[in-house]
Parts: sequence; C-alpha cells; structure tokens
Amino acid sequence: MLNTDTAAKETKTGEENDPKPEPRRLSEELLDVSRRFETSEVHLRDLMGGLDGRVYTLVLVLLSLPFCQPIALPGLSTPFGVVIALFGLRFAFRKKPWLPKKLLDVRIPRKIFPAVLRAGARMIGLLEKLLHPRLTWLFEYRITQFLSGMAICTCGVFLLLPLPIPFSNLIPAFAVILIAASNSERDGVMLSVGGVVFAITLLFFGGLFFGGKEFVGWVRDSFKGMFDPGEQGMKVGE
Repeated sequence: MLNTDTAAKETKTGEENDPKPEPRRLSEELLDVSRRFETSEVHLRDLMGGLDGRVYTLVLVLLSLPFCQPIALPGLSTPFGVVIALFGLRFAFRKKPWLPKKLLDVRIPRKIFPAVLRAGARMIGLLEKLLHPRLTWLFEYRITQFLSGMAICTCGVFLLLPLPIPFSNLIPAFAVILIAASNSERDGVMLSVGGVVFAITLLFFGGLFFGGKEFVGWVRDSFKGMFDPGEQGMKVGE
C-alpha cells in the first residue's frame, strides 16, 4: 500500500513538474485553417467551429485580413464588418462569442480566402516577433478589455461602410489586428501601439465625415499612383 501511494505521489509530482506545452502561435493556427478550408466551401459557422481556443482573437484577425489591401473583397465588407463590430461589443462586456444564424451562413470565397490566410500568416508571423508579454498589469483591469472591445467595435462599424477611398479599410483593420493580438499575448506595449492606430482611425474618419469632398479629394490625389498603378503607367508611357 505504501509503495502504491509513493508511486502515485511520484507520478503526481512528475506531472506537476512537467512543463506545460506552449500555446501555438497565431500564425501557425492561421496556416492550419487555410489548409483545412482550401478544398471545401467555407461558411462563417465552419470557420468558428474549426478554431481551437482563442476564438475572439482568431476570428477578429481572420476577418480583418481581407481588409488589409486597397480594396476589400467584394460582397464581404458589410458582413465581415458587422461580425467584427458584434465580436468587439461582446468582448468589451466579457460575453462568449456569438453570432446570429444569418451571419453564420455567410459564404466565404474558397478560391480567395486560403490565399488571404497564408499572406496573413506571414504578416502575423512578423508581428509575433514583436509580441511579448509586457506591461501585463494593464490586463488585470476590466477597463482595458472594455476599451479594447469598444475600439474593435468602432473599427468594425467603419469597415462595414462601403467607402471606395484609400486607407478606409486598411487603417481600422490594422487597429483591430493589433488590439486583438495584443490582448491575446498580453502585450501592453503593442496594445498602446494599437491605441495609437485607433486614434489615427478616428482622425481619418473624422476628416472624411467633417472634411467632406475636400478631404476625400486630397486623399485620392495624394495616393492615386499607389492605388491605381495602371493609370500611373499610362502617364509614364505618355
């Protein structure tokens, strides 16, 4: 009996001393998701059901990646923006991830989405080199999660607006990625960077709403060559 107890105690002690496996990097999970949905039709419900843990972070990053280009994927800006806004709101109030059935049935283009995920995994891989637990005391306060969630919700509202204007997708999407990833990795420094990008987002959309045609015209004229290379090439050829 004593030997059994001793063996059990040694086994328990060994289990306690065994180091816990480190959580998988976000970029690795993105690559897994891209492989899983490469040959089959994907709906939002499949995407959420296929994610293992960290649903908030993964869904927010996944749905923000298509916006990280001059023009978002056609037909997806509104539903993706709504999902990001809803997730941000529920994250702010510490609620479990949830979406209405109509949004869960939204189909994601099979030919484009895996490529977006692979490109996003490379981008997140670079970001992960900068993400480390820093200023972790910030995440001990409920107000940090509340403000993070409300910032994500606000960016989601901006993303669902069909605005064919340079940076109207990229800036809020980048803010969502930074805020979501920093909360997942408990990186207070990167969260501060995300807050700065969110502030830039507010200034940008404030300029759009209050500056009117003058601001929109300035943005288009300033970055026309960057977002319309064909037109730039024609001018050079002339």
